Amino acid sequence: MPVPARRLPSWVWVTGLTAGAVAAVVVLAVQADKGPHPTAARPSAPASAGATPKPTKSAAPAAVPDDSGTGRRVVYSLGQKRVWLVDASDAARRSFTVWPGTVSPDPGSYTVSQRTEATTGSDGVQIENILYFAAKSGLSIAFSNAVDGSSPPAVAAGKQTSGIRMGKADGSALWTFGETGTTVVVVS
Repeated sequence: MPVPARRLPSWVWVTGLTAGAVAAVVVLAVQADKGPHPTAARPSAPASAGATPKPTKSAAPAAVPDDSGTGRRVVYSLGQKRVWLVDASDAARRSFTVWPGTVSPDPGSYTVSQRTEATTGSDGVQIENILYFAAKSGLSIAFSNAVDGSSPPAVAAGKQTSGIRMGKADGSALWTFGETGTTVVVVS
């Protein structure tokens, strides 16, 4: 004669399901931490003419430009399309390439005047980590990154853009570093 099935209390089921969900999240987190993964297709055309830089933390960052001042600051090189986050001891803590807009700031010293967590860029892309520091040709110039991490789409002929875009991780690092009042030095 078969033994009747014994029903487990509901707390046992809930505990088992919770443990299984936690294990699945841990496995996914470990896999995500193991390196680069394919991402969604990104627009390949840069916002300005020339080669398309790939924003990323440099393994051996280029030297901070000599003419960029001293002390804690953000340095932006127009020619290299590169940003450095420089600490108070003049050591570069991070360096990465960027995608400049069609309107660039003039070389000089500025300060971060405003920070905005997120908005829509003039190109219709959702952006975040926006640090405004200059104005030119009636446009506000700011660093930002696309929420989805993509490069800026191609710009229609005659349209002016002033955003300086970077990869998502670089945008987060700049957001943490660049408080309101932080010096931004723009060099040629």
